[in-house]
Amino acid sequence: MKDERLNIIVIPARYDSTRLPGKPLRRIGRKTLIQWVYEKALTSKLKDEVIIATDDKRIEKVACSFGAEAVLTSPQCQSGTDRVYEALKDKKADIIINLQGDEPMIRGDMIDMLFSVMKKEKVDMATLCSPLRTKKEYRDPNTVKVVLDSKGYALYFSRSPIPYVKVSEQWSAVSGKNFIYKHVGIYAYTMSFLETFVSLKKGKIEEAESLEQLRVLENGYRIRVLITEYDGFGIDTEEDLRRAEERIQ
Repeated sequence: MKDERLNIIVIPARYDSTRLPGKPLRRIGRKTLIQWVYEKALTSKLKDEVIIATDDKRIEKVACSFGAEAVLTSPQCQSGTDRVYEALKDKKADIIINLQGDEPMIRGDMIDMLFSVMKKEKVDMATLCSPLRTKKEYRDPNTVKVVLDSKGYALYFSRSPIPYVKVSEQWSAVSGKNFIYKHVGIYAYTMSFLETFVSLKKGKIEEAESLEQLRVLENGYRIRVLITEYDGFGIDTEEDLRRAEERIQ
C-alpha cells in the first residue's frame, strides 16, 4: 500500500514585496511570474501536489485562472516558511518543498534532487546552491551567497561577498575553483522539522541579513546543501524582470 504521506511543493507568494510590489503578478512575456514558477514546479516527477500559498485575493484569483490550487493564508505570516506551514495544516505531508515564488527558471530535476536527498540521507532540511560565475553577482546584495563545510552542510548564508576574496584581481582564479556559491531559493523540510522551524524565535543574525534560513543555523540545526549547475536567478528588481524577459521568452 502506498504511503499516504505526500511530497508537496508549496509556493509562497506575498503581494507586498518591498523591492518589487505586486511581484507575483508582474509579467514576464505572456505569463505572470507566479505562473512561470508554478509550471516549473509541475515538471517535478516526485511531487504529489503543488500549492500556491498567498495572502492576497488578487494572486489567488490569477492562480485559479491557470488551474493552480491556491490557499489563502494570513497576512500576519512573518515569513515564507510560516506561510508554507499554514497552507499545510490539513495535509498529510511527508517532505515539503518551499519553492520561492520568484524563481521562474527553476527546473523539475533540481526540485527532485531535494526530494531524493531528504529520503536517502534522512536530513531535516536541505537546499540548493550553484557556482557563482561573475564578480557582479558576488558583490550584489540581492544574490545570497553560501559557504559550505566539507560534508556539504551550510556554514553561513549572507548578502555580503563570502568567502572574502583578498584581492579583486584574483576573482578569475578563485571563481574557477567552484567554492564560491550562490544560494538558490528553494528549501526542503520534513514535516516534523517544519513544525520545529516555525516555533523557533527569529534570531539577531536573521534580522540583520533578512534571511530566514539563518534562524536554523542560529539555533544549532544543520542545512544540507546540494550543488547544481544552474545559471538562473530570482526576481527581486525591475532589472531582474528585464533580464528574465530575455532568458525565458
